Amino acid sequence: MRAHLARVDAVLVQAVIAAALSFAHLHDVASAAGQDGWKAWAYPVSVDLLLVAAWRRLRSGEAKAAGWCWFLIALAASLGANVATAGLLDLDHVPAWLRILVAGWPAVAFLGGTLLAHSSPTTHDETSDDVGQEKVEDIQGEEDAPGPAPEPPVAPALEPLPAPVPVAVPAALDEHARKVAAEHHARTGTAIDTPTLRARLGVPPPMADAIAAQL
Repeated sequence: MRAHLARVDAVLVQAVIAAALSFAHLHDVASAAGQDGWKAWAYPVSVDLLLVAAWRRLRSGEAKAAGWCWFLIALAASLGANVATAGLLDLDHVPAWLRILVAGWPAVAFLGGTLLAHSSPTTHDETSDDVGQEKVEDIQGEEDAPGPAPEPPVAPALEPLPAPVPVAVPAALDEHARKVAAEHHARTGTAIDTPTLRARLGVPPPMADAIAAQL
């Protein structure tokens, strides 16, 4: 138990030191960018609050994309202030772009905190689940309820097939077909069949059938 308490106390002390240093760095950057008085102290508070809100969203397991987005934004602001005060930035001559970032940070922090704190994906999901469960129960109730007996299917009435239209065979074609049939019989010793006749004459099937009927 004592070892556990000592380990926890060491973690807490380290967290307090890191938070205090980061808080001071953010204050120094805000003050150098022209935010004096209480406004310089409000900047580190807004960064830390945005970090806490993003971490709570990540711990809840809901909308992790939004939680990681705002967590990285707040972390970048904190790390940027730590690096800027490490001698890489002349706090007596702050560039204009840093003044713009510091001046626009409150709006960014307010937007991120509002989206993280007031969005309610859990309520939406629970409502959707309730509505879906009610629809499933209604469908099951409709399936279980006895309905009227289905009527026997009625066979559709068969329409009479149209009578075949007689095909007129020209005299010249009939004479040519007879020559082809006679040549086939002389060569093979058998009567010519309809498919062979149609292939030799190059006519459609109805015309071939009509010619074969006349032979």
